[in-house]
Amino acid sequence: MKFQPAGDLAVSVELGDAISVEINTRVRALEFLIQQKAPAGIVETVPTFRSLLVYYEPTVLPYDALCAMLAELAAQAEHAALPPARVVEIPCCYDDPELGIDLAAAADRLGLAAEELVRLHAASDFLVYFIGFTPGLPYMYGMPERIHLPRLETPRTRVPAGSVGIGGAQCCIYSVESPGGYWLLGRTPLRLYDPGADDPILLRPGDRVRMRRIDRREFDEIGAAVEARRFRPVIA
Repeated sequence: MKFQPAGDLAVSVELGDAISVEINTRVRALEFLIQQKAPAGIVETVPTFRSLLVYYEPTVLPYDALCAMLAELAAQAEHAALPPARVVEIPCCYDDPELGIDLAAAADRLGLAAEELVRLHAASDFLVYFIGFTPGLPYMYGMPERIHLPRLETPRTRVPAGSVGIGGAQCCIYSVESPGGYWLLGRTPLRLYDPGADDPILLRPGDRVRMRRIDRREFDEIGAAVEARRFRPVIA
């Protein structure tokens, strides 16, 4: 474990050097313990793959005292029990080429039939490691190695919100329209970021995500219900 100052108001707690479920679980456990104990002087925490960025108020909690406390909590995090993971269902339309822009090309690059690529992707058990890049965008692992695919050589300048993409070993869902370099296999009608909602971010680190394949008709129906604020995501 290492402490890396990030300016004069934050410290990065480095818990490992690799992307793994074990290290990411320790990151989330450390954040959970901080949230439970709510120590005076800590302002905010931001988890990543292998580290936790901790913002603090140095006039309340000096740097050395902060690091000592975080070291103690990190040791406890090795054995801490996290709350049960939520399982979130994400409806995804793969079948319309207007939505799954890269499905055929990605399947060809992988040497698979498009239907087999969809089957393997939709059957994956995804783990949300953290949220980043844009508000609400999940970085997820859990795809079989057979469909790992290097990112696009030339990223797009505009990717529609809701696009479901793969790049390397990762899957992400674009929460807002933004640039991006992932292969787009489909799209969800859900809003992963809704600033008008009580909870504007749909997914959380530690969530399990399951894709549910839908056709274009259901995509449009769910989209209309989401727009009218009549749709409730399936979260177990």
